[in-house]
Amino acid sequence: MSTERFDCHYCKDTLLGKKYILKEDTQYCTKCYENLFANCCEVCSLPVGCNSKDLSYKDRHWHENCFKCAKCSRSLVDKAFAAKDDLMLCTECYSHEYSSKCNTCKKTIMPGSRKMEYKGNSWHETCFLCQRCQQPIGTKSFIPKDNNYFCVPCFEKQFAYQCCACKKAITTGGVTYQDKPWHRECFTCIGCKRQLAGQRFTSRENYPYCLDCFSNLYAKKCVGCTKPITSLAGAKYISFEERQWHSECFTCMQCSVSLVGRGFLTQRDDILCTDCGREK
Repeated sequence: MSTERFDCHYCKDTLLGKKYILKEDTQYCTKCYENLFANCCEVCSLPVGCNSKDLSYKDRHWHENCFKCAKCSRSLVDKAFAAKDDLMLCTECYSHEYSSKCNTCKKTIMPGSRKMEYKGNSWHETCFLCQRCQQPIGTKSFIPKDNNYFCVPCFEKQFAYQCCACKKAITTGGVTYQDKPWHRECFTCIGCKRQLAGQRFTSRENYPYCLDCFSNLYAKKCVGCTKPITSLAGAKYISFEERQWHSECFTCMQCSVSLVGRGFLTQRDDILCTDCGREK
């Protein structure tokens, strides 16, 4: 009576009474299985045998005893870890080596914790404080000054000029008139309220006016066209017996020839050239 053989598929040694491993319905002795199929450990380069737990990460393998932090050598089994340049690190070592350092307390900003960043520097959220009130700035607006940082209310109280019109702080883009600070949008013509920043303007009794309003309110009127005469825009004018004309309007009432630089005659309120005056 024959006995059916039960041998290792590779070395043909009998497996009766021995430990073996099935792979794809084929049996192997442990030695052959390890030589043929076992993964090599990243640390010790030995096969991760049948009696060891094979720990793997991104096609890399370790014995359980070899899976340790590359810096502090603590076991990483069942612990959070991080990979950096093929090194396996515990979260503490990774944070210490590669995480940002707080610009105030100089301690590591742990991964996952809230942090503030500005111009290449980092802070714990609780360390990024207003220089004046010492309260965390958080996600609120802030203003840097002399390597310090201020929340907007503190900056305005300590440094900003106050607009002489609205009495509020000027943080950017103010103008100065008569040694007083103004918001650009508050510096307006006293007449029409048009903004004067960047525009030509004049003043009367310390009030600013745009050229149009000043001319309409205070400039003398041309006898010829009845429009204001102003020298603000460089206009030339003629004055005679308390009456004024634009140069281009000072013409003969009869023939309209220009009288600038010429002799003229008057007839009641009319101005005439000498030719037309003689005809009259």
